[in-house]
This record gives sequence, C-alpha cells and structure tokens, in this order.
Amino acid sequence: MIRNRIGLKLGLVILTVFVLVLTSLGLAIDRMFTNFYNTEMRTEVDELTTHFTMMTESPNVSTDTMLLKFADFSNVSIVYIDDKGNIQAHSGEIDPSDTSFIRSGDVKTLFSGKTVSLEYTNKAGERYFVAARPIPTEGGQNVTSSLYVLSSTKHMDDSIAAIRKLLVLSGIGAFLLALGIIWIIAQILSRPLIQMRDVTRKIAVGDFDARLSINSNDEIGSLAEAINNLAEDLQRYRDTRQEFFANISHELRTPITYLEGYSKVIKDRLYDTEAERDQYLDIIHQESQRLQRLVNDLFELAKMEEGKISLSLEWMDLTEITDNAVRKIQLKANEKGLQLNTHISRVVPLIYGDGLRTEQVLINLLENAVRYTEKGEINVYLKEESGFVYIAVEDTGIGIPDDEVPFIFDRFYRVEKSRSRQHGGTGLGLSIAKKLIELQGGELLVTSTIGQGTRFEIRFVRDEQEEPA
Repeated sequence: MIRNRIGLKLGLVILTVFVLVLTSLGLAIDRMFTNFYNTEMRTEVDELTTHFTMMTESPNVSTDTMLLKFADFSNVSIVYIDDKGNIQAHSGEIDPSDTSFIRSGDVKTLFSGKTVSLEYTNKAGERYFVAARPIPTEGGQNVTSSLYVLSSTKHMDDSIAAIRKLLVLSGIGAFLLALGIIWIIAQILSRPLIQMRDVTRKIAVGDFDARLSINSNDEIGSLAEAINNLAEDLQRYRDTRQEFFANISHELRTPITYLEGYSKVIKDRLYDTEAERDQYLDIIHQESQRLQRLVNDLFELAKMEEGKISLSLEWMDLTEITDNAVRKIQLKANEKGLQLNTHISRVVPLIYGDGLRTEQVLINLLENAVRYTEKGEINVYLKEESGFVYIAVEDTGIGIPDDEVPFIFDRFYRVEKSRSRQHGGTGLGLSIAKKLIELQGGELLVTSTIGQGTRFEIRFVRDEQEEPA
C-alpha cells in the first residue's frame, strides 16, 4: 500500500508537466534544425545550379569536359537533357536509367525559360534535392538544353539523426535528473500535508492534544495554524462539555435528593406534627420550583448556543424598561429592608433591540443584587455617555473577590456555593444574561469590591440611525 499518495500524485503532476514541456521543446528544436538544414541545402543546390549554368555558357569548354570538372570538385550529380527530356550527358553517382525525376511538366517549364525545384527519392530509397535551370543559347533567345543538379541528402540526414540522438540522450538525462528532483520536491511539499492528515485523524478520534509544528509563512502554515486552533477549540469544548455535564448532574442531584427524601418522609408519615409536615411540603415545593427554573434555564441556554433563540428587534425605550424592572423588584427589596434608588436620565435615545429580553436581563441583575445584599441600598442608573447608553445596577452587598470576577459569567459558576444554592440560584442566570445582551450587540460588564458591593453595567452602542416615523 502506498503511504504517501499525496506525494505520488503531486510528483506525477509535476513530472507530466515536465515531460510535456521537454517533449515540446525537443520537437521544436528538432523542427528548427531540420528546417535550417533543408533551407541551407536547398539554397546551396540552387546556387550551384546557377553557377553551373553560367559556366556552361562558356564557348571555350565542351560540355563533357565541363561535366568532368564539375564532378571533380562537387558532391552533386549533374544531368543535361534536351527538349524531349532525354539525357544528353551526366556526371556523379546518378543512375542514368532512373529518369523518374525528369517529369514532362517540368521539362516544359524549363524550356519555357523557368526554373524547377523538387525532392526526389531513387529506387534505393536515397533522397535528393533537385534544382533545374534552362541553358540558353549564346544570344539568349532560345533554350536548347537544361541542367539538372541533384544533391544527396544523406549527409544532412546523418547530421539531423545525430542531433536527434543527442536530443534524445539529453532528454533522457534531463528526465532522470528531473525525476530525482521532483521526488525530493514532492516529498518536501507533501510532508506537511501528511502531518496534517495524521494530526486530523488523531483529533477525529478524540486526541485533542495533537498539534502541528509547521511554521511556514504561506497557505500551508495558515492551514496548520487553523488546524491547531481547531484542536484547541475542540479541547476547550470537550472540557467545557464534561464540566457542563458534571455540573448538570450535580445541580439535578441536589433537588432530586431533597424531593426523594422529604417525599418519603411524608409518605411513610415520619413526622410528628402537622406543622412539621407542612415544613417538609414547603421544602419539596421550593426544590421543585428550583428544579423547574434549572430546566428552563438549561433550555434557554441551549437555544442561545445553537442560535435558535428568536429576538424581536425594535426601537426600545430603556427608560420604560428600567421603570418596569424596578417596579417588579421593589417588593422583594422592601421585604429585606433595602433601599432601591433609581437615577434615570429622561433624555436617553431609543436603542434598537429586544425590549422583553433586556428587561429579563435587568430583572435578573436586580434579583441578584437583592439576593446578595443584606443591608444598605441598591442604585439603578440609566444614562447616556459619548457613543453609548448604559444601565447600571450597583449594590452594597458582599461583593465578589477579584480572582473570581472573570468567571462569574461561566455556566454554573457560584462565588459562594452554599449561599447561592440556599438562595435558589441555578448558576446560569448571568451566563444567559450575558449572551442575551451580546446577541443584541451590547456588553455586560462587572466591577466589584469585596465587602463593599458590586456593579453590573449593560452597555449599548448608540445607533446613529433616526427613529422611524
């Protein structure tokens, strides 16, 4: 089984491209040299033919003598023909019995005073370049004979074959060299991809500690960083999920234990007085209410995290929302003897958001302030500052230690676990409140001093858009 399939595919792609380029380049070079040699040889034959034709016009030398002289210093074959196409004289290696290169059409062309060029292959398969010219008389008025010059292409074909052999050998050498280089390049380029494959497989089976050590400043490096970030997020999600399930189990176990224990006491009539029975029934009622609140909060939080919660966005009046929330909490504050003060600016602009959800968050903050403030006062502020509008709930309660402030918006987190459970909190209220405000584009901030009090602030960026008519 091939382990490095990516490297193999990458190498094959690069090798294919290289072979195509190398083949195209070789064919182009071969064609260039072939055309060059053909052109040069044709030009040479034409020049020789012209030269020989001029020499035959000399009246002092006979044709036979002239042909012998031509045969001495040239490697071409020369043929004289008359106007009937019959060979009158010849020299060189040409076979006089093979006159297939003398065509009747060409003879007419020659004796009309024009030149002829053609390629000719004899019976033995040898190829020749042929050039023919008419030989005029002394006055130049008539053409009595014509001159054929045949030049064998054997030396040219041998040279081209040698060049082709050199090109093939060079191509094979280049191919082998490229094969090694491409293999190395494919291994180098595919190595990080193989690492990513191995790490993602580990992540897929739950090994979220697996990490990539790729530090290149390119797309591969960016992808490796993204995979590492994904592993960290999944690890955080796994840890959070495990903690979440543990917290749910713990939170559900307590009220269920109370319900089971006290219901058994009442069922078995293990009480002495009616007042004691009513006390047990009150505990059962309180725990069932707390269990109901916990389930409701869990459903609310799950819908928000899945993005399924629906917001009714509109222009909301924070003054009205603050008044309503304070009025609903006023009775609880009075029962504990707390002073509930409001400091509301009446010129606060409208904010685009969900009024009911914002009021829900504000009531939650006010309930927490009342729950954890034994004496003193609670102040509610609604004001506008440069660029934003805020609602602040400030109490004089027990406060939150500095090292616990960053965690109070975590699910099921409690500053004082026993007191929180005693007061009926689920540990989800602040987490839900923060998500609801953030879904509306706002912020939920907190500052606290232990023993002096806590301040929660809902902050909305002021929308520059005019209120619709």
